[in-house]
Amino acid sequence: MDYMTVFTRIVTENLQYILLAMTALILLALIIFININLKLSRMNRRYQKMMQGTGGSNLESMLLTHLEEVRNAVRQVDKLTVDCLRLDKNLRLCVQRVGIVRFSAFEDTGSDLSFAVALLDSNNNGVIVSSIFARNDSRTYAKPVMAGQSSYFLTDEEKQALIRAQENVS
Repeated sequence: MDYMTVFTRIVTENLQYILLAMTALILLALIIFININLKLSRMNRRYQKMMQGTGGSNLESMLLTHLEEVRNAVRQVDKLTVDCLRLDKNLRLCVQRVGIVRFSAFEDTGSDLSFAVALLDSNNNGVIVSSIFARNDSRTYAKPVMAGQSSYFLTDEEKQALIRAQENVS
């Protein structure tokens, strides 16, 4: 017997099974085709959404432009951080705490025209300025303060102004 006749006989005897297998393969191919089309449709929608508003410009150039803008923003943030640190360091040396005491230095003068003002930085360094008002003249004194203490004698009013300034913590 010839191979061809054997093959033909096997095919004709099992034709229904072969057709069933072919139908199953075609159905499987159809399911795979539908699945691929759905995925392609989703990707196409995402692509269209991403490309919206680009005016036909090149996506690569758009991304490079955005990347350069981000780099510029980072440089500006770095510069602002350095400036902020410098300002913070300088701010610690500025007058931050003030204490004022008004008083009448002499019984024969009316009102509290004399005063003591303590001006301190964040380290309690600064100055106490006192003004003594009398009927005929006025005198002003300045006394340095280091770490909340003065090497000069302080009057009760100056001590009180210093305490008020130290309590004025921001």
